[in-house]
Amino acid sequence: MTEPCIIETNALSKSYGDVAALRGLTLQVPPGSICGFLGRNGAGKTTTIKVLLGMARPSSGQACVFGLHADAPEASVDIRRRTGFVAEEKALYGSMDVAGIIRFTAAFYPTWRRDLEQRYRQTFDLPLDRKVKDLSKGMRTKTALLLALCRGAELLVLDEPTSGLDPAAIEEVLQALVAHVSGEETTVFFSSHQIAEVDQIADRVAIIDRGQTVVQGALDDLRRRFQRIQLVFDDDAPDASFHAPGVERLRRKGRVLTILSSAGAEAVIEEARALNPISIDVAPVTLKEIFLETVATEN
Repeated sequence: MTEPCIIETNALSKSYGDVAALRGLTLQVPPGSICGFLGRNGAGKTTTIKVLLGMARPSSGQACVFGLHADAPEASVDIRRRTGFVAEEKALYGSMDVAGIIRFTAAFYPTWRRDLEQRYRQTFDLPLDRKVKDLSKGMRTKTALLLALCRGAELLVLDEPTSGLDPAAIEEVLQALVAHVSGEETTVFFSSHQIAEVDQIADRVAIIDRGQTVVQGALDDLRRRFQRIQLVFDDDAPDASFHAPGVERLRRKGRVLTILSSAGAEAVIEEARALNPISIDVAPVTLKEIFLETVATEN
């Protein structure tokens, strides 16, 4: 029996006046996964997070977290209680010092983990006596992550967690997330513009564009499914069309016809043989290429 998803949306839509931020978004995040949430600016990532946490109500459709309806007032309180959230702006009480904001936050969570607090204080090398307003952006990010990681949350929702960090700090944060998930049976859902970071730590990816899911699944499965097939001809490549399932893009350039498939290469190759190419090559596709090929270009 399949274990229920931690996050699940179905035909989720959200509009602000005449602006549609989400347009039928469908999303599944299974328990224990690290799910990277990718999309261009304005694709609907932050709106999705707000709906999941009960900070915005959907216009239509359904959003569930832990099997609870996110738009139900009592359920949304329970969702936030069981979730550690780090917003992109890393809003913290600037007048408190780091030790004080840790004590303040811990008092609200009976499940607060003192062992994890000690670990992340040391891992992140936090200056406990320094006021939050005087911290660098990197130190504010690490402080916000400690507050989220130590509360005993079943789900971590992170909105651009490494934004503005230097490469060393980014690596530190990413490795901390991987170690936390493996040791604490936590699920992580994080939005990012940094495809390399998602590729490094995520085992699942969801790509959205203009408020809709365009790709989602286990990263290893996506790497197997997406293939680039290159056909070379004696003369100019024919203006061909393909009926094989999963054909995402066709590009003709001189003697070369390139096909991007999201359903493997076999059916495309079988159909391509009728065109009599002089060579057929199949190459894997990176996550960056999947993103660039499946996200629409600006009009």
